[in-house]
Amino acid sequence: MRARTLPHSRLRSSGGTPIRHKATALAAVAVLGAGLLAGCANDSGGSGDSGSGGDSKGKTTITLGLFGTMGFKEAGLYKEYEKLHPNIKIQENAIERNENYYPALVNHLTTNSGLMDVQAVEVGNIAEVTSTFASKLVDLSKVSGVQKSNWLDWKWQQATTKDGQTIGLGTDIGPLAICYRKDLFKAAGLPTDRDAVSKLWTGSWDKFVQAGEQYKKKAPSGTTFMDSPGGLLQAILAGESTRFYDSSGKVIYKSNPAVKAAFDTTAKAAQEGLTGAQTQFQPAWNTTIANGKFAAMSCPPWMLGYIKGQSKPDAKGKWDVAQAPKAGNWGGSFLTVPKSGKNVAEAEKLVAWLTAPEQQAKLFATQGSFPSAPGAYTTPAVTGAKNDMTGDAPIGTIFAAAAKNIPVQVIGPKDQIIQQGLTDNGVILVTKGKSPADAWATATKTIDNNLEK
Repeated sequence: MRARTLPHSRLRSSGGTPIRHKATALAAVAVLGAGLLAGCANDSGGSGDSGSGGDSKGKTTITLGLFGTMGFKEAGLYKEYEKLHPNIKIQENAIERNENYYPALVNHLTTNSGLMDVQAVEVGNIAEVTSTFASKLVDLSKVSGVQKSNWLDWKWQQATTKDGQTIGLGTDIGPLAICYRKDLFKAAGLPTDRDAVSKLWTGSWDKFVQAGEQYKKKAPSGTTFMDSPGGLLQAILAGESTRFYDSSGKVIYKSNPAVKAAFDTTAKAAQEGLTGAQTQFQPAWNTTIANGKFAAMSCPPWMLGYIKGQSKPDAKGKWDVAQAPKAGNWGGSFLTVPKSGKNVAEAEKLVAWLTAPEQQAKLFATQGSFPSAPGAYTTPAVTGAKNDMTGDAPIGTIFAAAAKNIPVQVIGPKDQIIQQGLTDNGVILVTKGKSPADAWATATKTIDNNLEK
């Protein structure tokens, strides 16, 4: 979460309400393993230096503009880099929420002033940055040591312009899985073994809803099958190649049958009482986690940290992780280097190092940010990863398998606005008594009004 946009904020299908909150969410949680220390700045200020101490006199200070807790500092990567490069000092300036960070970044890119040496970009914003501001950013594909093969193809493509410039190097991603409570599944007469659970819904979100209908028949009192309609809609859309925009950049969400089908499937689940009535990342939703009020949820890697942060101690070991019905991505960010930065050459070196497979593996081990570099997937940091909530579940292996099947998605500049409208002004209304048709009408009207602004 960061989320990653959360959020993220940490989206991240790639956009939407969960992305919007990911930075907040990830800033509040504990890591997959032991010892996550969240350290976000307030929205009004930066987070200061890397905490490495010492006199920076005579050193080159590289500044990074980030959002949320991206984890580089917490994982000790700044200190490690400074030790390898004694002439370098790293200063991180983080804004907690991406919705506050990104408008300021757009303003700085537009005026080509006030930019840090390195600027992070959330996946929900990468399409707009790539299409609008590429001329202001370094083509990182030409930086020494950067090899396209180090990244998943679809991740590399997200930050690559039509003429082949790659203006951002991927950090984390959010391969989708389903987290579920073994105790609640058992009480409802459903299987609890993760492979058997995965088979319940392999290949179809309709099968997932059917599993929810089975759960409801014997559901423990006061529980629902899934946490929220927003989480279900986000997950279904996370696996669609084309969602809100077509490849030419035209807004098509209302005419795209995949979007309407996802909305209808989610609305059906909400109407049948298979989902909770909460909006994700809000206090009431946090309470449902703490009190064990639902049995399953859409679950990118960073969500495990959120679950751990919100759960009571007695939930330890009661969760497990199954494959999602279809592969999808919810989360992820990029690092860019503005051409107007004071230390472009040194910033290029730092970004290349921070996003190398070895560093991405370290970040996952301490922060739960899943690597966008497949070379990290066979490292002990990933293959041996465990989480207190999920016991002996091989979470690194599960998420790595999901990552390899994520489709290349068309990401549009206003994906977040559309996703948020479909969830916060759409499917959630079905839990409050609106018909699916009325909820769709309300969502599309809200979205269109916001797109016109």
